[in-house]
Amino acid sequence: MHPKVSVYIATSLDGFIARLDGRLDWLEHDSGGEDYGFQNFFDSIDTRVMGRGTYEFVAASGEWPYEGKRTIVLSSTLNDRDVAEHLVGKLEILSMEPVDLVELLAGAGARHIYVDGGITVQRFLRAVLVDELILSRMPVLLGSGIPLFGDLDADVQLEHVETQGFPSGLVQSRYRRYVPLSDSSRGGI
Repeated sequence: MHPKVSVYIATSLDGFIARLDGRLDWLEHDSGGEDYGFQNFFDSIDTRVMGRGTYEFVAASGEWPYEGKRTIVLSSTLNDRDVAEHLVGKLEILSMEPVDLVELLAGAGARHIYVDGGITVQRFLRAVLVDELILSRMPVLLGSGIPLFGDLDADVQLEHVETQGFPSGLVQSRYRRYVPLSDSSRGGI
């Protein structure tokens, strides 16, 4: 069975996931202790896939909040010698196409994959591998930055599942990949 592939990510109202220099300071706000369902989502995954930029951001923080989750860094420029000392043995660096990675992870027993990082998310969307997209929109306009979405080879049809507003002003929408009844190759969710 194919593992479920999910994206859980925040953007500004104008669709940016980071400032042009990679800073995420605009994400810092008073959430009132609300985690917006992230812990429940995180508990549901067994594998995390991130891109080089996300890895570098996490590595620089000095923390590793992904204990117990298989973590793959997709990069064509990094190798095992580039892993930060405090992260040795906690992640794998691979250079492969998303479809090949999902096939590899399915063969290893993965059931739910969390994909993170702008370019990596875009690659999984282009490969039509994202089954679930949880998009949190922050009440801020950045004007410019690193966009979540990029060019696609074809439309990616999504089905709206739910939208929830929070007192902090964050609005979170959940979508699933639209699977026509005639397409049973992925099994849907």
